Amino acid sequence: MELVHLLRAVTVEFGLRQAEFAARNGMHPTDVRALICLLDAARAAEPATAGLLGARLGLNSAGTTAVIDRLERLGHVARIRDGHDRRRVLLRVEPEAIRLGREFFAALTDGLLDVLDSFDPAERDTVHRFLTAAHAVFTPEPRP
Repeated sequence: MELVHLLRAVTVEFGLRQAEFAARNGMHPTDVRALICLLDAARAAEPATAGLLGARLGLNSAGTTAVIDRLERLGHVARIRDGHDRRRVLLRVEPEAIRLGREFFAALTDGLLDVLDSFDPAERDTVHRFLTAAHAVFTPEPRP
């Protein structure tokens, strides 16, 4: 249970940093989670659609649209037509939003990378396996 409690403590602290970032940049904490989802989709080469975002955030279509509208008004997200299917709209995180995130979270990211550098490859593999399995526990099964 000690590891479960530590994981919970880390997620609470990370949530607090996300809320601080949101407040400093005129966003709702859900907006920050949306940006993270969109950045993760881009990293995984997944088409970032409103449907994907709503599913990942657990929002209905109205809530998803509200988040996208807020982020678009702030200049953090752009709606772009899919080059392969012009009927589909994709979401792209704008460079300024990426810059703001990097600027705010750089020290935390660097600190985590320093910690990971102190682990040998086998330890990093164990941490990776644990975090991957923990993520699977918390990730709901996709609805048919």
